Amino acid sequence: MTWAELLPLIFLAVMGLALLAYVVLDGYDLGVGLLLPLADDAQKDTMISSIGPFWDANETWLVLGVGVLLVAFPHAHGLVLQALYLPVAVMLIGLILRGVAFDFRVKAPLQYKAFWNKAFFAGSLLASASQGWMLGSYITGFDPGPLGLAFSLGIAVTLPAAYTLLGAGWLIMKTEGELQERSVFWARRVLWPMGAALVGISAATPLVNQGVVEKWFSFPMVFALLPVPLMCAVAFFAVRWVVTHPEVVKAGYGWVVFAATVLIFVLAFFGLSYSIYPDIVIGRMTVWQAAISTSSLNVIFVGVAITLPVIILYTIFMYKVFWGKARALSYQ
Repeated sequence: MTWAELLPLIFLAVMGLALLAYVVLDGYDLGVGLLLPLADDAQKDTMISSIGPFWDANETWLVLGVGVLLVAFPHAHGLVLQALYLPVAVMLIGLILRGVAFDFRVKAPLQYKAFWNKAFFAGSLLASASQGWMLGSYITGFDPGPLGLAFSLGIAVTLPAAYTLLGAGWLIMKTEGELQERSVFWARRVLWPMGAALVGISAATPLVNQGVVEKWFSFPMVFALLPVPLMCAVAFFAVRWVVTHPEVVKAGYGWVVFAATVLIFVLAFFGLSYSIYPDIVIGRMTVWQAAISTSSLNVIFVGVAITLPVIILYTIFMYKVFWGKARALSYQ
């Protein structure tokens, strides 16, 4: 493989890494936002505190991923944005609403705090549901028919449920006492609906994208890829075992819920990547067709080679500095 053929794949890997990091990192704080109405007022403050140092920086990965799509694959960016203009706008409204509510819930007069808590929940729901709709539309190749719309709607419901489990797992790690116990209960309640939805979506995916059938169920790949669903099942039942045994959480193993949920996200991501490769817009455009000229990619490569390590290092540093149990949020 020549450098000109390899370079688009490098940018595709960077974009994939950025989007996976965003889904995992911003996914848990979206999940915390979705759980906010279920807590009392003091617990809400602790929940917001648990994501306070991280949530804004987590969205850096979204900027990086979309930025790489724009500058390295502008032809694909045009097709994707044209097809997803409305859900992208809804997602941005949700993210803006979350950002405003995050500060205003503490700084506004006390009588408006409940309103801003609801706004934070609404923003989290809008952002997560719109991301699910975009993912479903992308997998179907932006099919406008009834089957494609139903599939997109299914993922628009499934992704917030998955984020909720991720958020509950985060709270189990970051909190203690009654809030930790309630987080275990929330994880237990959302686990089976999320699992059933994921199985349903996985079963429906071959119906809306025939290329998935050829890649996953041809011989001998069906056996080579068998570890992926098996590992997902192991991770799922690991979560179930922890949330149904409170003594395990008290013993300090609550982190297993978050880690196993992240593993499910990672496996699903790599499964999707394998299913669509080498297309960047399914059924319409490969990664090499979407890429700009090699000379332009060489220039951008220098910038990405500097930017990506910096983002990774400051993300690691930030989590190291602010790690530990969360306390009630304070601006004093």
